[in-house]
Amino acid sequence: MPLTTLDPTAALVVIDLQKGIVSAHTDSAVIAAVARAARLADVFRQHDLPVVLVNVTGRAPGRTDDSGSASTFALPDGWADLIDELDVRPTDHLITKRRRSAFHDTGLDTLLRDLGVTQVVLAGISTSSGVESTARSASDHGYHVVLATDAMSDPAADAHRHSVERVFPRLGETATTAEVVTMVEETR
Repeated sequence: MPLTTLDPTAALVVIDLQKGIVSAHTDSAVIAAVARAARLADVFRQHDLPVVLVNVTGRAPGRTDDSGSASTFALPDGWADLIDELDVRPTDHLITKRRRSAFHDTGLDTLLRDLGVTQVVLAGISTSSGVESTARSASDHGYHVVLATDAMSDPAADAHRHSVERVFPRLGETATTAEVVTMVEETR
């Protein structure tokens, strides 16, 4: 479903745009998604709307097809630092997660409710993992969900396409960065 309206208190939530992840995916889709997410952050800040920047520092324990062990793998210095393009500001809200969803054991829901947020606009990496998990949780928590589909990327193009075409329409509204920017500027 396309974007229909912007709530009075919408928040931008940017998922996992951090140095260790972005530097591993330097293709043109990631570069474009980073630029668009940074644009959204600038516009939300200009209109005094909350910007939440999420990084990840671990993963869920348990057996997966992924090699390595979450409990023994040490992240390199600076791996979880947010990318410079986001131009982190003192007014931004920083959330660190250890699971796919930015809502799981992080306090994100409490933060958003304290700010009076009823709608979240999501962007980031990876579309089929961190972004989709956060979108599912946001929907389950009762937020109006907007997915800025051109401000996100996935290492697997098919996974990105599946999330955008099959999953996201069931979780909320989809829009381009330009459509979100226009809506923010027209309603604020």
